Amino acid sequence: MHADFQPCVYIMASARHGTLYTGVTSHLIQRICQHRGGSFDGFTKRYGVKTLVWFELAGTMHAAITREKQIKNWQRKWKIELIEAANPEWRDLAEELGLTPLGG
Repeated sequence: MHADFQPCVYIMASARHGTLYTGVTSHLIQRICQHRGGSFDGFTKRYGVKTLVWFELAGTMHAAITREKQIKNWQRKWKIELIEAANPEWRDLAEELGLTPLGG
């Protein structure tokens, strides 16, 4: 398995209480950079969803995908509660992972 491989489910936001996107990846930093750079046409690019507000590591991709599906089926209120339990200020967690601040 590749050294950078780390299954993860994540939530990104356009702003505090803004548009939310739940995704899954095996390389979180690379995926954040893709979202920030607008590499993918679609939802996150259209709504400017670029701030990592929550993530959870998983032991396997299967576990990460299962958790992603669970969260995607949640009510918006529950997703906000999940984010605010770990990140009440809605900080961009990507900065804590070593990425430059958005716009910086």
